[in-house]
Amino acid sequence: MSKILIRGARVLGGEPQDVVIVDETITAVGTDLTVSSAEGAQVIEAGGQVLLPGLVDLHTHLREPGREDSETVLTGTQAAASGGYTAVFAMANTFPVADTAGVVEQVYRLGREHGYCDVQPIGAVTVGLEGKKLAELGAMHESAAGVTVFSDDGKCVHDAVIMRRALEYVKAFGGVVAQHAQEPRLTEGAQMNEGIVSAELGLGGWPAVAEESIIARDVLLAEHVGSRVHICHLSTAGSVEIVRWAKSRGIDVTAEVTPHHLLLTDEMVRTYNPVYKVNPPLRTERDVMALREALADGTIDIVATDHAPHPHEDKDCEWAAAAMGMVGLETALSVVQRTMVETGLLDWAGVADRMSVKPAQIGGAAGHGRPISAGEPANLTLLDSAYRGEVDPAGFASRSRNTPYEGRELPGRVTHTFLRGRATVVDGKLA
Repeated sequence: MSKILIRGARVLGGEPQDVVIVDETITAVGTDLTVSSAEGAQVIEAGGQVLLPGLVDLHTHLREPGREDSETVLTGTQAAASGGYTAVFAMANTFPVADTAGVVEQVYRLGREHGYCDVQPIGAVTVGLEGKKLAELGAMHESAAGVTVFSDDGKCVHDAVIMRRALEYVKAFGGVVAQHAQEPRLTEGAQMNEGIVSAELGLGGWPAVAEESIIARDVLLAEHVGSRVHICHLSTAGSVEIVRWAKSRGIDVTAEVTPHHLLLTDEMVRTYNPVYKVNPPLRTERDVMALREALADGTIDIVATDHAPHPHEDKDCEWAAAAMGMVGLETALSVVQRTMVETGLLDWAGVADRMSVKPAQIGGAAGHGRPISAGEPANLTLLDSAYRGEVDPAGFASRSRNTPYEGRELPGRVTHTFLRGRATVVDGKLA
């Protein structure tokens, strides 16, 4: 039997309390709690750090199988634990694509073997992400991985008939289709957000309507079918209004925003630094403000990282040739503290809701996103919210270093992460 006493932690940012963990479970939350040192109990002096339920990321790219030069399930889950995550959902755009029961089971087993956080595979919607034929949705759901979230992320399910069929299919077992909203014919050759900056730089523009038109279509399809649709990495003010309208009609839609879309704008592209190249692209200051407000009022349900690791050579090149994507697992909580907590838009209970509770509910991550109370699984994150420091990617657990925050000062530092009572991070370092 293992015992841990976390002393003086601010549970969800409230008054300091003590938390006792026995084996995999929280057994007590209160003040002046004690444990017997004779039984080998460990005491962690939290000193007023913020205690949150373990974070859950509904949108992570772990790259394995096929692109282990970018990331592996091991390094990706180590990065996740370092960022305070106890569960991640692994996207399907691997090589081979996770469009069969065999591939999703492989990813699921690798996650269980490495043990830094729980890994739930996301299955592809279409075979090979080609958008032409539905993948083995039922077989993936019935496999050992128990897939309930399906996405062609990286590509849009642009055919309305295929999207309707996918929504109808997953409805039978309560699944959800997570859409990468991008009308491909409107974004051919796109390099950045379409607007003033793209015109000045002479770069091909990615118009907001390419995202908004797909979201509008898909919420109507979801309403027609009576199924669930989730919008990946929502990035424009117009998309916010469409989702808000859909929710007002009772349509079963949820949406996510990435940390980078809460902080960065298309003005960064003036540097021509490919680290700022991402899909969907960085938008305008107006979009950023709309996204923050929507996350605060619940129109946007969750924060998801879209952690997209790439090897050095895929980013250290001219802008047009560079791969799209940023790593984000190890900086997400800090960015949310900077953009949402320090601006007064969310308190720590709100952060727990958007980064743990709701993503666990949307994806069906059992045992995650639970209250910090007696009898609940001990999936926990301890954050030193008073910390300030510059981001140094050399210290990342991720195999890739394509972060847009290198050298930028961000608040907050995860000091401890617990997965079912076992510390995966201790004093800011992997256990």
